[in-house]
Amino acid sequence: MIENLVIVESPAKAKTIERFLGSNYTVKSSFGHIRDLEKKDLGIDIEHNFQPKYEISADKKAVVKELKALAKEAKTVWLASDEDREGEAIAWHLFEVLKLKPENTKRIVFHEITKDAILHAIQNPRDIDRNLVNAQQARRVLDRLVGFEVSPVLWKKVKPSLSAGRVQSVAVKLIVEREREINAFREQRYFKITGTFETTEKAELKAEVSERFETPELTVQFLEACKQSVFKVSDIETKPSIRKPAPPFTTSTLQQEASRKLGFSVSQTMAVAQKLYEHGWITYMRTDSVNLSDLAIRSAKAVICQTLGERYSHSRKYTTHSKGAQEAHEAIRPTYMDKPHIEGDHNEQSLYELIYKRTIASQMADAELEKTNITIEASESKIPFVASGEVIIFDGFLRVYRESNDDEHDDEKSALLPPINEGDKLGRKQIIATEQYTLHPPRYTEASLVKKMEALGIGRPSTYAPTITTIQNRGYIIKESREGAEREIIQYELKKDDITTTKSKKNFGAEKKKLFPSDMGMVVTDFLAANFPNIMNYNFTAQAEEALDNIAEGDIEWQKMIGQFYSPFHENVEKTLKNSERNTGARVLGSDPTTGETVSVRIGRFGPMAQIGEGDTVRYAGLRKGQLMETISLEEALELFKFPRKLGNFEDKEISIGIGRFGPYIKHNNNFVSLKKGEDDPGTITLDTAIQRILEKRESDKNKQIKVFDNGVMILNGRFGPYINYEKKNFKIPKSRNAAELTLEECMEIIEKEGSKKATGKKSTAKKTSGSTKKTKK
Repeated sequence: MIENLVIVESPAKAKTIERFLGSNYTVKSSFGHIRDLEKKDLGIDIEHNFQPKYEISADKKAVVKELKALAKEAKTVWLASDEDREGEAIAWHLFEVLKLKPENTKRIVFHEITKDAILHAIQNPRDIDRNLVNAQQARRVLDRLVGFEVSPVLWKKVKPSLSAGRVQSVAVKLIVEREREINAFREQRYFKITGTFETTEKAELKAEVSERFETPELTVQFLEACKQSVFKVSDIETKPSIRKPAPPFTTSTLQQEASRKLGFSVSQTMAVAQKLYEHGWITYMRTDSVNLSDLAIRSAKAVICQTLGERYSHSRKYTTHSKGAQEAHEAIRPTYMDKPHIEGDHNEQSLYELIYKRTIASQMADAELEKTNITIEASESKIPFVASGEVIIFDGFLRVYRESNDDEHDDEKSALLPPINEGDKLGRKQIIATEQYTLHPPRYTEASLVKKMEALGIGRPSTYAPTITTIQNRGYIIKESREGAEREIIQYELKKDDITTTKSKKNFGAEKKKLFPSDMGMVVTDFLAANFPNIMNYNFTAQAEEALDNIAEGDIEWQKMIGQFYSPFHENVEKTLKNSERNTGARVLGSDPTTGETVSVRIGRFGPMAQIGEGDTVRYAGLRKGQLMETISLEEALELFKFPRKLGNFEDKEISIGIGRFGPYIKHNNNFVSLKKGEDDPGTITLDTAIQRILEKRESDKNKQIKVFDNGVMILNGRFGPYINYEKKNFKIPKSRNAAELTLEECMEIIEKEGSKKATGKKSTAKKTSGSTKKTKK
């Protein structure tokens, strides 16, 4: 007989909880959700009030069998899944599937995995909250209805195998709209003027002209005026100011700051935060609350007073103002405020340190600053120079933490200003005018997209990361860095009494880890916006989230909410299937000057492509990386038909240059070699350079090979050390074995042993994968 059976959703969480509970408690994991809507057909009985039809996942049958047997033996079953809607739904599914009895089943929740929190939860059990369960069911049913009914429309009207999602589609729309803003943007040239002056004490003072000069003529005219001018300080404005710390982290702000400071993707942030939570280092990581418990505030105060002194302490209570806040228990904070460092891998330590510093800083005194603006007038011009500086009088919370922002060009380091008085004359050392170009609106990063979604009320803490991951996996958006373009710029310099002109090169438009729409993302967005304006409307999506919040509060009956949505939505699906035109994003670019045939672009069977002609004479070419059907020019499209480029022969085999899905390549004897990024241009690369790249690849492959056997077994050098490759599968070599000395027989033994391990480990891998269902299916 088992005294107490505790069921959590994650093995790591089970392990941590086991440390705090005595031998009377058996802790087991359900590995996430144990059942979901049936995969076959819709999985929803529309005729019977949208009743969900659930099935136990194939990979969970063994888990369910084990839990059922343990639950039968247990005197008390404790359902201890997470405290949000998804966790509540897991608890309810367990209750239903394991056929638990109300009299010996208890639901417990905790916001942090500490001994005190768990013991407190056990002393204060509650019933399963059916309102939270219903909110989760409503979201799941709503998303299944949209995906199941809209996706076939896309297959028929755009391209087979496409899919749509209620929140995902509007997230893609945000990126598509921003791309079109950028395409419509017309940059403007201007000249930025900066000056270096000298005080009577020979101290340097740097200042800038706030006015932009649009032409070289106006710029030179201003510099000529400066040449004749006497410069003096006409005004000094000094203002005291304070800077307040940012509140503790919510899911959204943690994702944004981890992106800016650590370079994490939103899914990486959530994966690392999940580990920190499950090991008991931080509070629950899915929250939109900025609230801190009284105990956390007191603990933070003690740490600050002890390490920095009482002047640095300023206890604050933050309140949540986010639209439709849910699961609003506490912000993300360290469970132990006196622990600035933890054990763990580099990512875990980095994210924990970020959370720790942000939390401590939120309970610290304001920073006290003094901002100074100095106006410098030129006797021969009405346009002044302005020097700005900031002095920190008291660093306060800045001692511990400084928040980043999304402006890549922001520089927090303000210039230090020398002692100076109004009326002081200044010597002119140097004035420089540099050619600049106005910047288009910035493309979204994952973090800034989360910020925008939160501002619009689209999605919730649990859905930001899976939404962004899904739209990338579906190929609707691409996250990548682009190098930008080099262009020549002019610089004028006034030094002494001469104006000199120099030309230099500068890179413009470089993008780092930005989100770009694919052609497919743009075509699908246009089709859905034209035919399903409701589900593509930001307000509609936000209102659906509010309705789900109302269900969670018990204010709305969930099936009624689904019914109000479904009837007009289903009619629209039927109408679109019947009446709408097929949309491949086709666009005519012009005529081929050689043949006079029409040149166009469209979505083809294998993706976006350019086309010359029709019928039997038609020719196709795939678009290159970074090209969009919406913006590609006739000249750029015609260039695509120059490939594959035949360069000549090497070792009696032809060498050609092609452009594939992953960029340009060299093809020789059915082998493919990548071009060197930044060095090789597919349009101009010579035969000699191509041969050099082929030989370099051979040398690299040769160094990679330790041994090759006749039956195809290879011992190779990899990034993490030697390994065996056989029949396109890799096998780990035990550390105790010398890779270079292995015989074929020994290799086959390792392959057999490792292969059997992988086969038996499939079930446990499936369990681990399904344990993440909770994070990916919201």
